[in-house]
Amino acid sequence: MAERPAITAQRLMNLYRQTHVIAGGWSAVNPILVADADDAVIAEVNKLACGERLAAHIKNLQSGKTPMNSINQELMPYGGAMHAKTNTTETLSDEQLQELENVLNAFVPDEVHLHEIAELDVVKQFGDDWLTGIGFALASRPDLAAIWKTVQQTARAYDLWGVAQTIVSKPISERDRARIQADLPEFETYLPMFGDSGKELMTKLRNMVSSI
Repeated sequence: MAERPAITAQRLMNLYRQTHVIAGGWSAVNPILVADADDAVIAEVNKLACGERLAAHIKNLQSGKTPMNSINQELMPYGGAMHAKTNTTETLSDEQLQELENVLNAFVPDEVHLHEIAELDVVKQFGDDWLTGIGFALASRPDLAAIWKTVQQTARAYDLWGVAQTIVSKPISERDRARIQADLPEFETYLPMFGDSGKELMTKLRNMVSSI
Protein backbone atom coordinates (compact mmCIF):
# COMPACT_ATOMS: atom_id res chain seq x y z
CA MET A 1 0.00 0.00 0.00
CA ALA A 2 1.36 3.42 -0.95
CA GLU A 3 1.99 6.02 1.75
CA ARG A 4 -0.65 8.69 2.15
CA PRO A 5 0.49 12.07 0.75
CA ALA A 6 0.61 13.64 4.24
CA ILE A 7 2.96 10.92 5.47
CA THR A 8 5.22 11.25 2.44
CA ALA A 9 5.25 15.03 2.82
CA GLN A 10 6.36 14.79 6.45
CA ARG A 11 9.05 12.24 5.55
CA LEU A 12 10.43 14.52 2.83
CA MET A 13 10.38 17.48 5.22
CA ASN A 14 12.38 15.44 7.73
CA LEU A 15 14.98 14.68 5.06
CA TYR A 16 15.09 18.34 4.00
CA ARG A 17 15.68 19.55 7.55
CA GLN A 18 18.26 16.88 8.36
CA THR A 19 20.32 16.97 5.14
CA HIS A 20 23.26 18.54 6.99
CA VAL A 21 23.73 15.31 8.98
CA ILE A 22 22.96 12.84 6.16
CA ALA A 23 25.88 11.18 4.38
CA GLY A 24 26.06 12.47 0.82
CA GLY A 25 24.16 15.65 1.63
CA TRP A 26 22.01 17.08 -1.15
CA SER A 27 23.34 14.53 -3.64
CA ALA A 28 21.68 11.82 -1.55
CA VAL A 29 18.51 13.69 -0.58
CA ASN A 30 17.51 15.48 -3.80
CA PRO A 31 16.78 12.34 -5.88
CA ILE A 32 14.41 11.15 -3.14
CA LEU A 33 12.63 14.51 -3.06
CA VAL A 34 12.07 14.41 -6.82
CA ALA A 35 11.03 10.76 -6.95
CA ASP A 36 8.49 10.95 -4.14
CA ALA A 37 6.92 14.39 -4.64
CA ASP A 38 3.83 14.20 -6.85
CA ASP A 39 1.14 16.91 -6.91
CA ALA A 40 -0.73 15.47 -3.92
CA VAL A 41 2.46 15.34 -1.85
CA ILE A 42 3.42 18.90 -2.80
CA ALA A 43 -0.02 20.06 -1.67
CA GLU A 44 0.65 18.50 1.74
CA VAL A 45 4.21 19.86 1.83
CA ASN A 46 2.85 23.39 1.47
CA LYS A 47 0.83 22.92 4.68
CA LEU A 48 3.98 22.26 6.75
CA ALA A 49 6.29 24.77 8.42
CA CYS A 50 8.94 25.74 5.82
CA GLY A 51 6.81 23.85 3.32
CA GLU A 52 6.73 26.59 0.69
CA ARG A 53 10.54 26.67 0.70
CA LEU A 54 10.79 22.91 0.27
CA ALA A 55 8.15 22.93 -2.48
CA ALA A 56 10.11 25.62 -4.35
CA HIS A 57 13.31 23.59 -4.02
CA ILE A 58 11.60 20.48 -5.42
CA LYS A 59 10.20 22.52 -8.31
CA ASN A 60 13.72 23.80 -9.12
CA LEU A 61 15.03 20.23 -9.11
CA GLN A 62 12.23 18.97 -11.34
CA SER A 63 12.81 21.76 -13.88
CA GLY A 64 16.58 21.34 -13.88
CA LYS A 65 17.12 24.87 -12.58
CA THR A 66 18.95 23.43 -9.57
CA PRO A 67 21.50 20.60 -10.07
CA MET A 68 20.74 17.34 -8.28
CA ASN A 69 23.76 17.81 -6.01
CA SER A 70 22.86 21.33 -4.90
CA ILE A 71 20.25 23.75 -3.53
CA ASN A 72 19.58 27.44 -4.00
CA GLN A 73 21.03 29.07 -0.89
CA GLU A 74 17.82 31.05 -0.35
CA LEU A 75 15.90 27.77 -0.15
CA MET A 76 18.09 26.19 2.52
CA PRO A 77 16.06 24.87 5.51
CA TYR A 78 17.28 27.81 7.57
CA GLY A 79 16.86 30.45 4.89
CA GLY A 80 20.44 30.30 3.63
CA ALA A 81 21.57 32.87 6.18
CA MET A 82 22.54 30.16 8.64
CA HIS A 83 24.72 28.40 6.09
CA ALA A 84 26.36 31.64 4.99
CA LYS A 85 27.00 32.71 8.55
CA THR A 86 28.27 29.47 10.00
CA ASN A 87 30.12 27.54 7.33
CA THR A 88 33.52 28.35 8.86
CA THR A 89 34.89 28.55 12.37
CA GLU A 90 35.87 32.17 11.67
CA THR A 91 32.50 33.19 13.09
CA LEU A 92 33.73 32.02 16.51
CA SER A 93 36.54 33.64 18.42
CA ASP A 94 39.37 31.65 19.98
CA GLU A 95 37.80 32.27 23.38
CA GLN A 96 34.43 30.97 22.20
CA LEU A 97 35.99 27.86 20.70
CA GLN A 98 37.87 27.22 23.92
CA GLU A 99 34.67 27.62 25.95
CA LEU A 100 32.90 25.14 23.70
CA GLU A 101 35.80 22.71 23.81
CA ASN A 102 35.87 22.72 27.63
CA VAL A 103 32.15 22.00 27.88
CA LEU A 104 32.06 19.45 25.08
CA ASN A 105 34.94 17.46 26.54
CA ALA A 106 32.88 17.09 29.72
CA PHE A 107 29.59 16.37 27.92
CA VAL A 108 27.40 13.49 29.07
CA PRO A 109 24.26 12.75 27.02
CA ASP A 110 21.67 13.79 29.58
CA GLU A 111 19.27 16.68 30.11
CA VAL A 112 21.50 18.51 32.60
CA HIS A 113 24.52 18.69 30.30
CA LEU A 114 22.34 19.50 27.29
CA HIS A 115 20.85 22.45 29.19
CA GLU A 116 24.33 23.60 30.20
CA ILE A 117 25.40 23.77 26.56
CA ALA A 118 22.18 25.48 25.43
CA GLU A 119 22.76 28.24 27.99
CA LEU A 120 26.24 29.16 26.74
CA ASP A 121 26.44 32.65 25.22
CA VAL A 122 28.33 31.29 22.22
CA VAL A 123 25.43 28.89 21.61
CA LYS A 124 22.65 31.40 22.25
CA GLN A 125 23.95 33.68 19.49
CA PHE A 126 22.66 31.15 16.95
CA GLY A 127 19.09 31.38 18.27
CA ASP A 128 16.67 28.54 17.61
CA ASP A 129 19.05 27.04 15.02
CA TRP A 130 21.90 26.53 17.51
CA LEU A 131 22.23 22.80 16.85
CA THR A 132 22.80 23.36 13.15
CA GLY A 133 24.72 26.61 13.55
CA ILE A 134 27.34 25.25 15.93
CA GLY A 135 27.59 22.14 13.78
CA PHE A 136 28.60 24.23 10.77
CA ALA A 137 30.91 26.39 12.88
CA LEU A 138 32.82 23.32 14.07
CA ALA A 139 33.27 21.92 10.56
CA SER A 140 37.06 22.44 10.67
CA ARG A 141 37.36 20.86 14.13
CA PRO A 142 36.45 17.20 13.55
CA ASP A 143 37.29 16.30 17.15
CA LEU A 144 34.69 18.73 18.49
CA ALA A 145 32.28 18.10 15.60
CA ALA A 146 32.17 14.41 16.57
CA ILE A 147 31.14 15.32 20.12
CA TRP A 148 28.65 17.84 18.77
CA LYS A 149 26.99 15.07 16.78
CA THR A 150 26.27 13.38 20.14
CA VAL A 151 24.83 16.68 21.40
CA GLN A 152 22.56 16.84 18.34
CA GLN A 153 21.43 13.26 18.88
CA THR A 154 20.75 13.89 22.56
CA ALA A 155 18.70 16.99 21.77
CA ARG A 156 16.76 15.05 19.15
CA ALA A 157 16.06 12.29 21.66
CA TYR A 158 14.56 14.72 24.19
CA ASP A 159 12.63 16.48 21.43
CA LEU A 160 11.10 13.18 20.29
CA TRP A 161 10.35 12.24 23.90
CA GLY A 162 8.38 15.46 24.31
CA VAL A 163 6.58 15.00 20.99
CA ALA A 164 5.66 11.43 21.85
CA GLN A 165 4.36 12.40 25.30
CA THR A 166 2.17 15.08 23.75
CA ILE A 167 0.78 12.76 21.07
CA VAL A 168 -0.18 9.92 23.43
CA SER A 169 -1.88 12.31 25.85
CA LYS A 170 -4.74 13.13 23.46
CA PRO A 171 -6.90 11.47 20.79
CA ILE A 172 -4.79 10.93 17.69
CA SER A 173 -5.41 13.10 14.64
CA GLU A 174 -4.63 12.20 11.06
CA ARG A 175 -1.75 14.72 11.15
CA ASP A 176 -0.32 13.10 14.30
CA ARG A 177 -0.64 9.66 12.74
CA ALA A 178 1.29 10.89 9.68
CA ARG A 179 3.99 12.39 11.87
CA ILE A 180 4.40 9.21 13.91
CA GLN A 181 4.72 7.09 10.78
CA ALA A 182 7.20 9.50 9.19
CA ASP A 183 9.31 9.69 12.35
CA LEU A 184 8.88 6.05 13.45
CA PRO A 185 12.51 5.04 12.69
CA GLU A 186 13.76 7.92 14.84
CA PHE A 187 11.33 7.12 17.64
CA GLU A 188 12.56 3.52 17.56
CA THR A 189 16.17 4.69 17.67
CA TYR A 190 15.93 7.26 20.44
CA LEU A 191 13.08 6.38 22.80
CA PRO A 192 14.74 3.18 24.10
CA MET A 193 17.49 5.37 25.62
CA PHE A 194 14.90 6.33 28.24
CA GLY A 195 14.73 2.74 29.50
CA ASP A 196 11.45 1.01 30.30
CA SER A 197 9.54 4.30 30.11
CA GLY A 198 10.82 4.86 26.58
CA LYS A 199 9.94 1.34 25.51
CA GLU A 200 6.44 1.68 26.94
CA LEU A 201 5.99 4.97 25.10
CA MET A 202 7.21 3.36 21.87
CA THR A 203 4.61 0.60 22.26
CA LYS A 204 1.85 3.20 22.67
CA LEU A 205 3.00 4.98 19.51
CA ARG A 206 2.99 1.76 17.49
CA ASN A 207 -0.51 0.95 18.74
CA MET A 208 -1.75 4.40 17.78
CA VAL A 209 -0.35 4.05 14.26
CA SER A 210 -1.86 0.60 13.77
CA SER A 211 -5.31 1.56 15.06
CA ILE A 212 -7.45 2.93 12.25
